[in-house]
Amino acid sequence: MEGEFCNKSCVRDPLMEFEANNNKSSLQESNTSSFKTLFNGANTILGNGVLIVPYALASGGWLSLVLLITISAASTYTSLLVKRCMEADSRIKSYTHIGDHAFGNIGRVIVSIVLYADLYMVTTGFLILEGDNLHNLFPNISLKALGIAIDGKSSFVIIVALVLLPIVLLDSLSILAYISATGVFASLLILISVLWVGLFDGIGFGHYVEEASLLNWKGIPTAISLYMLCYSAHPVLPALYISMQKKHDFSKVLLMCFAFATFVYVSMAVLGYLMFGSTVESQITLNLPTNKLSSQIAIYTTLITPLAKYALILKPVVIATEGWFSTEYKKSKGFKLTIRTILVATQVLIALSLPFFGYLMSLTGALLCATASLTIPCLCYLKISSTNSSLGLVERIFIWAIVCLSMVILISGTYTSLLDILVEITH
Repeated sequence: MEGEFCNKSCVRDPLMEFEANNNKSSLQESNTSSFKTLFNGANTILGNGVLIVPYALASGGWLSLVLLITISAASTYTSLLVKRCMEADSRIKSYTHIGDHAFGNIGRVIVSIVLYADLYMVTTGFLILEGDNLHNLFPNISLKALGIAIDGKSSFVIIVALVLLPIVLLDSLSILAYISATGVFASLLILISVLWVGLFDGIGFGHYVEEASLLNWKGIPTAISLYMLCYSAHPVLPALYISMQKKHDFSKVLLMCFAFATFVYVSMAVLGYLMFGSTVESQITLNLPTNKLSSQIAIYTTLITPLAKYALILKPVVIATEGWFSTEYKKSKGFKLTIRTILVATQVLIALSLPFFGYLMSLTGALLCATASLTIPCLCYLKISSTNSSLGLVERIFIWAIVCLSMVILISGTYTSLLDILVEITH
């Protein structure tokens, strides 16, 4: 299978087509400095997890922080395995290529399904996040269409989707790529704003220390699923690797990126839990007093970041979906309008039907992120290095231990998330 790698699949890889069309400087030119790669890597890792880690900590209790550190360490190690897979063959340019090189066409297909499903669900989460926070700011706004009353949260989800649809219809997203690069600063700004609310806006810390749970076994599956959601950047790592000038520094850059992201996640989790205890919402911004300037900064930053990233993250899914059809259809503007409108509309339907941000993100973390960030790098590396005698027994056992960890997260987290969603729907 390895000998067949990169004949047809390379040409038809939608993610690479997207990168080639939207990055003015070719990834193959290796023109990105280590500092810029560090910035881009941290931006890739930091995401919605910044808002949700306090809820995860509240679900699992203080000792669940050990699981966050464990998942961080495992994800850091598997990111290094992605780098090793890239080094195995210079023709590997994307995450799907790694699956192709390891397991042939079936590997490419599985990795593609996981990758695009992950992107689809994350962007669907953006719509729910926007709806929740806008409704929190403007609780009295609702819509009425064709005689049907639409509640506030649902109204905002629909409005946000209508605002984003024209951007999704664009074929060139280079400007949005620069806007989305503000993600690192946005995450830090949210963290600082929450800290400010706790110190100076009357919330304080320690009110919930006595009632805080040390360990909640029932909430552990939810906690580990949401912690896993924080480390779902692996599919993007190949693009960062091939864009880097000094590739021998990539391991150091990865270590610093994951260390910085973990610092932010742990800090936000502890601050949020100390401030609100078990009452913390699935998005900490929903707990903040909307009449305070620091809270408004955090909430509006939370709103702006997904708006900037939505179309960019959804773009590979758009290209993959359009790739199912012949070139004759893809040249039609009406066809593109129809496909992209249907994609956004399906996300709106999911967001309206399952407006449970925490549970839906928990399901995404368990089912998709654990697979993409832990299982796939480990299995692909084991297959690619199967002829390499330098892979020691201890390291091989360690890799299989990570695979087992990913299976535990996948099974327990998926089951718990689906059960929680079912309970919400039936009540």
